[in-house]
Amino acid sequence: MSIPRLKTYLSLVAAVLMLGQVVSAQAEALPDFTTLVEQASPAVVNISTKQKLPERKYAAGQMPDLEGLPPGLREFFERSMPQAPRSPRGDRQREAQSLGSGFIISSDGYILTNNHVVADADEIVVRLSDRSELQAKLVGTDPRTDVALLKVEGKDLPTVKLGDSEKLKVGEWVLAIGSPFGFDHSVTKGIVSAKGRTLPNDTYVPFIQTDVAINPGNSGGPLFNMNGEVVGINSQIFTRSGGFMGLSFAIPIDVAIDVSNQLKKDGKVSRGWLGVVIQEVNKDLAESFGLDKPAGALVAQVLEDGPAAKGGLQVGDVILSMNGQPIVMSADLPHLVGGLKDGAKAKLEIIRNGKRQNLDVTIGALPEDDQEVSTGANGSIERSSNRLGVSVADLSAEQKKTLELKGGVVIKEVQDGPAALIGLRPGDVISHLNNQAISSAKEFTEIAKELPKNRSVSMRVLRQGRASFITFKLAE
Repeated sequence: MSIPRLKTYLSLVAAVLMLGQVVSAQAEALPDFTTLVEQASPAVVNISTKQKLPERKYAAGQMPDLEGLPPGLREFFERSMPQAPRSPRGDRQREAQSLGSGFIISSDGYILTNNHVVADADEIVVRLSDRSELQAKLVGTDPRTDVALLKVEGKDLPTVKLGDSEKLKVGEWVLAIGSPFGFDHSVTKGIVSAKGRTLPNDTYVPFIQTDVAINPGNSGGPLFNMNGEVVGINSQIFTRSGGFMGLSFAIPIDVAIDVSNQLKKDGKVSRGWLGVVIQEVNKDLAESFGLDKPAGALVAQVLEDGPAAKGGLQVGDVILSMNGQPIVMSADLPHLVGGLKDGAKAKLEIIRNGKRQNLDVTIGALPEDDQEVSTGANGSIERSSNRLGVSVADLSAEQKKTLELKGGVVIKEVQDGPAALIGLRPGDVISHLNNQAISSAKEFTEIAKELPKNRSVSMRVLRQGRASFITFKLAE
């Protein structure tokens, strides 16, 4: 063999050896979940429920009028209709069943799962890894976090190890064990995609987002880190098809344990309350309020006699931090406030009229039920500048009292113009325009005439009692 060919051959051998080393190194770097699954699986349970429902009433037009049919045809339809079982009293009843997962957190039988797995259940059955079944008692639920605590009678039951969800890092490997579609102890893996996610109607849970495959039946099951510690409860998925699409959300175990401890002790969960309605600060709002960048929680409404009102917080304030914790997104604030107890002290850093300042506020207790207020439409009409295109009226004394406002105007008519383009409607109440409080329809018109051009202008609007800031720009 010639020397050039020998060199080429040796180079190929070296390349193959190097490739083999790379593949081997990559294989060694991939995680091995076998030990984790063996140790953790015995504490993961399948949860099934039964709920007795009244006989289904068929909607008009769905079933034929059997009384008017010939006897033979009527008998055929009666045989074809599903017959629900009768209760001991003779009433027809149906049974609704649900399936989910859970995990044992104490050797004497306390189990964590999702509230939506056991909601309205008349019977809860827990199936252990050895296929034995136990009747479970519902200790308590917290719909706001979707956490439920169960109790079964038992001794020396296998338990999971609890971790610290605060220490989770984006990109870290995680693993789920549950019963998707009833397949017990199915294992799926993925990574942490994001932390502190807020979902619609879930303002008190900073969800852990993962790409772990979660499907119906996984709900309530544990999410493990590579140390075999539970860091979350698998709760929701984002889907357009009904199946897994790569976006799963878990309740941090720190949140779940705090809830379970309160449920065990008091049977209910108490949370801190600030008494404000807030919204996100977008680019236009940041410009309108003189902020360097979009950040913080914009106070759109301050509830009368609430903790925020007593602490001096005002509409239009932008909350930048609480007790040293930065508020990057407005959703960060409810998480922090909800974690405090009634009577706790909170130091808020805010921006008001373009200047930073600190406020000390005493946190209250979150009311059991959300309060809704509504508005009417009375008062004298004032035609506004054509630049906005609305007709407004002064608020009556009753409206001001109902909406907890000192001033403001109600929209009576919307013409073509900026108001129509930004979605204003008759009945909407405007309390602030261009960072100025509105006391009357006349003042509204005067401020509207002086609005700057080609610059973001803010407007505070109340619709059905709910306040929010919106922005718009007036062209030359």
